[in-house]
Amino acid sequence: MKNITQPFKKLKELPQNVWAVGITSFFMDVSSEMIINIIPLFLANVAGVSTGLIGFIEGIGDTTASLLKLISGWLSDKLRARKWLAVFGYALSAFSKPFFLFASSWGIIAGVKWADRVGKGIRTSPRDALVADSVTKETRGIAFGLQKTLDSAGAVLGFLIAALVVWVAQKNSLLLSKNTFQIIVFFSIIPAILSVISLAVGAKDVGTKKDVQLPKITFKDLGKPFMIYLVIVSLFTLGNSSDAFLVLRAQNLGISIVGIFLMLAMFKLIYSLVAVPAGSLSDTVGRRKIIIGGWIVYALIYFGFAFAHAAWQVWILYVIYGLYYGLAFGTASAFVADLVPSHMRGTAYGTYNAIIGLLALPASLIAGILWQGAGSWHGFGPSAPFLFGGTLALIAVLLMAFVMPEMREKNADTK
Repeated sequence: MKNITQPFKKLKELPQNVWAVGITSFFMDVSSEMIINIIPLFLANVAGVSTGLIGFIEGIGDTTASLLKLISGWLSDKLRARKWLAVFGYALSAFSKPFFLFASSWGIIAGVKWADRVGKGIRTSPRDALVADSVTKETRGIAFGLQKTLDSAGAVLGFLIAALVVWVAQKNSLLLSKNTFQIIVFFSIIPAILSVISLAVGAKDVGTKKDVQLPKITFKDLGKPFMIYLVIVSLFTLGNSSDAFLVLRAQNLGISIVGIFLMLAMFKLIYSLVAVPAGSLSDTVGRRKIIIGGWIVYALIYFGFAFAHAAWQVWILYVIYGLYYGLAFGTASAFVADLVPSHMRGTAYGTYNAIIGLLALPASLIAGILWQGAGSWHGFGPSAPFLFGGTLALIAVLLMAFVMPEMREKNADTK
C-alpha cells in the first residue's frame, strides 16, 4: 500500500512552477483537444480533401513548430529565461483559435493551424526546461508525469464538452458539419485565454543567475548519449504519424463523431491516470526501461489498428493507447534532462522537440500515401500506415534495449 501511495505523497514536494505549468497545460488542452482532433474530420467531411493532403497539412504545421522549438529552446538558454517565451507561445496559440470560426476551405484551416503550431513551437522547449530547472533529478520523472496528467485531464474535459456539443447539434451522425465545428471552436476560446493567465501569474524563472558566467553553448556539448538517444527517437518518430490517422481509422470503421470524442476522452483519462505513477517509477527503476515498455505497447497497438475490422476493437485499442502515452511520453521528456548539462536544457529540449517535429512531416506524408493506396499493390490502404509504424517501433525498442544501456547518463548537477 505504501508503494502505491508513495507517488502521490511526492506530489506535495513539487514546487509551484510545476503546478503552474500543469494548470496551464490543463486549460490549453481543454481548448486545443476540442479542435485539433476534429480538424482531419473537417478536412475529410466538409472540405473533401484526400488523406494525402491531410497528411501534408498535419505534417507542415508540426514541422514549423519543430524548427521554432529548437530556436526557442536555444534562446531560453541564451537569455537564461524560460517563462516569458513560454507565455508568448501560449498567447499566440490562444489568440489564433478564434480564426477557425471563419474556416471555409482547407487553406484557411491549414493557415490557422499553422499559427497555432507556431505558438506551440515557441512555448514547448522553454516550458519543459522550466519544469526541469525547478526540480531535482530524483523528482524529475514525477514532475513531468504531473504535467502530462494535468494536460490529459484537460483533454478529457475538452473531449467531453465537444462530445456534448456534437450530440446536441447533430446527434449520432458519422460526419462532422461545418456549423458543429464552429460551435466547438467558440467553446474553446475561454480556456485558451485562461492558460495564458495561469502561466503568466503562477510561474517564475529559476536556475542560474544572470551574473554567473556559463560555458559557451554548442551542440557538441550535448554529448554522445543524447545524440544516440535522438537517433533512436527519430526512427521511432518516423513511424509515429499524426493521431489524425487514428481518428480517420475510427471513422473508417463506423464510429460516430460523438463516439470518437468519447473514445478520445477515455484515451486521455487512461493517460492521465498512468502518467504520475509511471513518472515516479522512472525515478526509481530508470527511464530507459519505462520508455522501452511504452514503445512495446505502442507497437502492439499499431498492429492492432492494422488488423482491426470492427468499431469495438478500435475502442479497446484507443483506450490501451493511453497506456503507451502514460508510460513513455513524459518519461521520454524527463530522460532528456538526465543526459545533458543543466545550462543546456533549453537547447537539448529544443533539439529533441525539433527532431520529433521535423520528422512529423515525412511520417504523416508516408502514412497518408500508404493509406491512400497505389495501383494494385497489395497491402496499401488503411492498414498500411499502422503496419509501418508498428515495425519501426519494434526496431526502436531493440536499439533502446541494446545500444542505450551502454551509454552513461550525463548531468552537470542534481537539478
